[in-house]
Amino acid sequence: MSPESFAQTLAATVTRYLAQVAAPAEHLSLLRWQIAEGHRLDLRETMPGHLTTSAIVLSPDHAQILVIDHITIGRWLQPGGHYEPSPFFHLSAQREAEEETGVTGLKLHPWHQNGDLPFIIDSHDVPGKKSRNEPPHIHHDLQYLFLADPSQPLTAQLDEVNAAKWREVAMLEDFAPKTAARLKMAPAPV
Repeated sequence: MSPESFAQTLAATVTRYLAQVAAPAEHLSLLRWQIAEGHRLDLRETMPGHLTTSAIVLSPDHAQILVIDHITIGRWLQPGGHYEPSPFFHLSAQREAEEETGVTGLKLHPWHQNGDLPFIIDSHDVPGKKSRNEPPHIHHDLQYLFLADPSQPLTAQLDEVNAAKWREVAMLEDFAPKTAARLKMAPAPV
């Protein structure tokens, strides 16, 4: 995507998310303001926030979730990272999951109906990174659901994560409670 098509696609995606998916209390005010101001949300240098994508990778029965032990943040999270140019936002999330965990055979969850509408858009504070001279800032995270076989071997990308593991899906409550709540309404595919 060019910067212009990125901005148009992101604006349309956020508008559609707010109309079709968002809970009544979700307003995404900062993200919408940054879009209206023309901020380059595809660049990690953009402050006060920029775009990230992440993958909620589930076992087919929704009993397990793939998580990473994130080096910078120091806790278990879903795989994800700063947006990298892709034809679709979910492909950026998929690439992050594959790179960070070595997971193979990812399939976009049927909830997405083969589209690019995020399951969750979560704007949250992150601590920044001293080695990059980054101050604390906001990640506007587009989260996508994927399915994968938990019996496949994993290989953590050790420059970004300490480990990658399959854990019980209840762990999602610890770091993504909005996602966990919405997931309870998205039944496992048959």
